[in-house]
Amino acid sequence: MKSLEKVMLEIAKLAIMEEFTGKSLINKTYYLTLYPELAKEGAVFVTLNKIIDGERILRGCIGSIIPRRPLIDDIIYNARAAAFMDPRFPPLRPDEVDNLEIEISILSYPKRVEYTTIDELRRIIIPHKHGVILKYNGHQATFLPQVWEKLPYFDLFFEHLCQKAGLPGNCLIFHPEIYIYEVEEIKELWNKLK
Repeated sequence: MKSLEKVMLEIAKLAIMEEFTGKSLINKTYYLTLYPELAKEGAVFVTLNKIIDGERILRGCIGSIIPRRPLIDDIIYNARAAAFMDPRFPPLRPDEVDNLEIEISILSYPKRVEYTTIDELRRIIIPHKHGVILKYNGHQATFLPQVWEKLPYFDLFFEHLCQKAGLPGNCLIFHPEIYIYEVEEIKELWNKLK
């Protein structure tokens, strides 16, 4: 029997293949019988990266922050959304999958951070461990912990997170709500997922 991690990646690939082929490829009863964990509520982000000369280039990333549906359904929805509905990219084409990596991040439940100063927040947030949700005045954005790889410094990370939320880069001065979470990350190249 395959590991749950392999099966989750397989389901994400099949969800994308269903869009390409127009055929039903996912037997949910089969997966839920063998892997009952997939029936539990869960929140995942699905990230698609093109691998070019060993470098990961983002091709799509969509996800859920709060668990609201069975894990299997969240994987299926977010895999399709990352491939075909990320507004930053055109829909994925079949000829792009050869060098494609599928990554699933399973999120822990977010916890609100109580802080009074930016320096205090700086001491609480752990780079590379914490994903961060920022909320202020109807604006919201999140970065997965993996984003620390590209934005490794607190000030740079939060400047970009503020901007992603549609706020000025120095939005921490407004004392926004901050939530943190951790992820279990699994990934595999498309052509290795059988």
